[in-house]
Amino acid sequence: MGNKTFLGELWAFLKVRKAWWLAPIIIMLILVGVLIIFSQSSAISPFIYALF
Repeated sequence: MGNKTFLGELWAFLKVRKAWWLAPIIIMLILVGVLIIFSQSSAISPFIYALF
């Protein structure tokens, strides 16, 4: 096993379980999280709010 990161463990889970349908869901969750983080403390936040 060794010292695996969270992403390494997640990738191994997807490979072993053949759960490739989870990949788009995980990617979208990460993108939304990054968007929320950037919208809170950024000069581009008015433009992000205009998208929704």
